[in-house]
Amino acid sequence: MTIGTLVLAATPIGDPRDAAPRLAQELATADVVAAEDTRRLRRLLTDLAVTPSGSVVSYHEHNEAARTPDLVARLLAGERVVVVTDAGMPSVSDPGYRLVAAAVEAGVRVTCVPGPSAVLMALAVSGLPVDRFCFDGFLPRKPGEKAKVLADVADERRTIVFFEAPHRLAETLAAMRDAFGPERRAAVCRELTKTYEEVRRGTLAELVAWAEGGVKGEITIVVAGAERVVPSLEDAVAGIRTRVEAGERLKDVAADVASRTGLSKKALYDASLAAR
Repeated sequence: MTIGTLVLAATPIGDPRDAAPRLAQELATADVVAAEDTRRLRRLLTDLAVTPSGSVVSYHEHNEAARTPDLVARLLAGERVVVVTDAGMPSVSDPGYRLVAAAVEAGVRVTCVPGPSAVLMALAVSGLPVDRFCFDGFLPRKPGEKAKVLADVADERRTIVFFEAPHRLAETLAAMRDAFGPERRAAVCRELTKTYEEVRRGTLAELVAWAEGGVKGEITIVVAGAERVVPSLEDAVAGIRTRVEAGERLKDVAADVASRTGLSKKALYDASLAAR
């Protein structure tokens, strides 16, 4: 028996005209369409003038654990299962990962219909460096947990992309200001591809003041990475000596400090030897 295929289908993040041509075909011909919100799916089907020939089932954070085995069974029976979420690519801060992992474990082919991405669009329009970036999704809601996560990435040199709810935006930007410093550059991207699309750029301090007035819509935050701070040779050597006195090998510590600061490994090694 031929095993089926799992298709992760990206949906528009705002403007239905952004739908990939393949999306309509996949939705029309799939044996099963698993949707995060079946009501939103119905609106999308209307926009695309599509009538599914297969069954439509809900697949969201509250039922994915229970529904995944059934969907895997249908895949193993040779069916084509298409997963869609409310916007963007399934499994990226949305349901889908659990099913992908189970399908891969079962030897099922997994593919996707590429399409709109709030992460990539926000990054592209932010005006911040795009050569290296990371995505941290939604931050924890509790202030203490949020502060801890932000402290962990405060020294991250790559541009960082976050999602956030509009009613928590001012609080989150204030937490970022406290963790990253008020002068760190950032951009708040609101309602991407929609009628009231807006990109607000500035320092975190400026963005906090703006957000305190209230912001509505879907939010993506892009924050510049930390700038590399190169210590003086003297300060670096002092730090190396402390680590060596604690039991680490001079050669290893010099190599580590060189990789993190950009200082010459040989210069660090020689200066540390001379300082003994």
